[in-house]
Amino acid sequence: MSQVLGLWERLRGVPGGERVFSWGFAWKAPYFWSVRPRFVQVSPNFAALTLPKRRAVLNHIGTVHAIAVCNGLEAAMGALAEATVPAGKRWLPKGMEVSYLAKSTSDLTCSAETDPDAWTSGPDVPVKVKATRDDGTVVVEGTIHLWVTDKKATHERATDN
Repeated sequence: MSQVLGLWERLRGVPGGERVFSWGFAWKAPYFWSVRPRFVQVSPNFAALTLPKRRAVLNHIGTVHAIAVCNGLEAAMGALAEATVPAGKRWLPKGMEVSYLAKSTSDLTCSAETDPDAWTSGPDVPVKVKATRDDGTVVVEGTIHLWVTDKKATHERATDN
């Protein structure tokens, strides 16, 4: 079990545990803190978080800015990837394709999902992502492509400059 998945499993049943996990996840990758993600599920091949609609992420028309939404989608994808990547493998995002379908007028649920078989047939692993308003309307959907390769051996990393 990955560190991220193990931490999620330990904290999710504790009062305030999801908040502690979310804070720790954003602390490890500080850029995600800008959208204040609140994880609601982390598991192999699926992760979801809420992205609160608040002044810091609004655009000029009072909706959640498209790039803030993409930041939430990438955070969900990152948790999924950490919970899913096979032992001995590493992942890097290599691209994102999204469609903006509706205005983001409420808090959003950002989710990421993969086909379990994609992790063994890679190296390209597509992650389906979507952001949904409180009323169930999908506001953004797309794919984040991951590049999944073998981890370098420890001695190789030590000699790389």
